[in-house]
Amino acid sequence: MHDTLSSLVERAFKGNQRPLEFYLREQSRLPGARANLELVDDLSNLLTAAVSEQPEQVWILLNQLVRDEKMVVSNTPGEFVILCGVVSFGACATVRAEWRSEVCELLGHFACSGAWRVREGAAMAFQRLLPVAPQDTIECLVKLATEGNCFQQRASIAAIAEPQLLHTPAIIEAALAIQQLVLERLHAIPVAERKRADVRVLRQALGYTLSVVAAATPDKGFALMRECATWGDPDINWVLRENLKKKRLAKFTEHTEKLSKLLA
Repeated sequence: MHDTLSSLVERAFKGNQRPLEFYLREQSRLPGARANLELVDDLSNLLTAAVSEQPEQVWILLNQLVRDEKMVVSNTPGEFVILCGVVSFGACATVRAEWRSEVCELLGHFACSGAWRVREGAAMAFQRLLPVAPQDTIECLVKLATEGNCFQQRASIAAIAEPQLLHTPAIIEAALAIQQLVLERLHAIPVAERKRADVRVLRQALGYTLSVVAAATPDKGFALMRECATWGDPDINWVLRENLKKKRLAKFTEHTEKLSKLLA
């Protein structure tokens, strides 16, 4: 697969992108339950390796891959092509520092896509950037959490709630702050508006991201959850109960018991 993909990328750099797009569609595993994420990684790694020497060709190709984003339909090969482009934007920006500001804006746009895998791709792209450019990426995620719509808030919490990334104090602290920002914004949404699809997507994400962050910083994470439990908000309480179900919190017995009592 790697040799074929490499050859197709070279052809795409020379202006013939169609064979690469056809290959991505054919190998996408869509429609289906699980997209070919290994291929997403392979392509993004190839483009990251090429971007130092061929930045213009890579940039053109990335924009070609995502060109149909506004018309994409979920669970289709076309969605997969865009997913590849979105993740590769983030991967390539790890090498091209001068791209990062524009890529962060693009990812904020892709986070609002009508196709859920494209939205997930935006979070995955931020995850590529976080270990390499933590300060810049955190600033972008905080902005999405503070000013963004529900889909963009969803991207901010999902991007940073990744166990493999939560190993430095700065990222852990930022992850907790971003969860709190988004929880407070959800709490502020009038109950009558919470049946909207974007609000439901955000609530669903909070149903697992909070536990990921709490597992990384139990004292502060559970303190935040206990504070949220005092709000008497049925949607926030649902979020807290969903997180309590996660196995990653099972070992924090004292904390989970205290929170369970508040929610009883």
